[in-house]
Amino acid sequence: MTVKPDWLRVKAPQFERVGKVKETLRELKLNTVCEEASCPNIGECFQKGTATFLIMGPACTRACPYCDIDFEKKPQALDPLEPLHLAEAVEKMGLNHVVITSVNRDDLPDEGASQFVRCIEAVRKVSPQTTIELLIPDLCGNWDALATILDAEPDVLNHNIETIPRLYRRVRPQGDYARSLQLLQKTRELAPWIYTKSGLMVGWEETEAEVKAVMDDLRNVDCDIVTIGQYLQPTQKHLGVKQFVTPETFARWQQYGESIGFLQVVSSPLTRSSYHAEQVQALMKSHPRSKPAFKS
Repeated sequence: MTVKPDWLRVKAPQFERVGKVKETLRELKLNTVCEEASCPNIGECFQKGTATFLIMGPACTRACPYCDIDFEKKPQALDPLEPLHLAEAVEKMGLNHVVITSVNRDDLPDEGASQFVRCIEAVRKVSPQTTIELLIPDLCGNWDALATILDAEPDVLNHNIETIPRLYRRVRPQGDYARSLQLLQKTRELAPWIYTKSGLMVGWEETEAEVKAVMDDLRNVDCDIVTIGQYLQPTQKHLGVKQFVTPETFARWQQYGESIGFLQVVSSPLTRSSYHAEQVQALMKSHPRSKPAFKS
């Protein structure tokens, strides 16, 4: 694999804190995308006592060539205790903000929407002050499943666009660029009080103009938050890195995103979709939204 530049080096974590987080996760039989997807920020996040929980996994029904999550194992039946265990972990870790994501579960009639709902309900029951961010797959365009998730009222609904349209066939062969945009647009239509978020990875020979075009598309569906980070090849069998984007380029994208109206732009080499996700709480205070009262 290509040698990483200096700006992609991360500090070694304090293993005592990391060990406590891992112990809690193992005890409650929970998965995290931090571990399953080989996130470079795992040390920093675990050291702070945060994690992005991966439900309905760890086996995925898709085989995206950039992702380190296992797709060779057969997906298992949903664990009815998973929402309770997740809520217990949120309480034990004292999380003010929790991110819940999942593998793709195209084998399920509702794409796993009901498990997301059960997790939201379980967390709200034990820790009502915790804000909840969901990072969901495209649900195969099942908008009834999306409506089910939105009815549970997560604070943030995140769905990653991942890459530019030109590279979709290579990077995300089972995905669809237009469908991902439509999911974000449907979320805005069905629940305009919920903050929407998306993210993309770079390092596959995208041009700056192509990245800006994706940001334009996201703003056209009124997406609130965007994250942009450097793709890193997990293993030799995954897609290779074509270029390491400089911090200066990431800074330009951040400035552009802010200029076209995103409420928050997180753009840096080590940015990942859930990196520093708790910062959304400040955004929610500065740009408050509330669900309209029901009118008969």
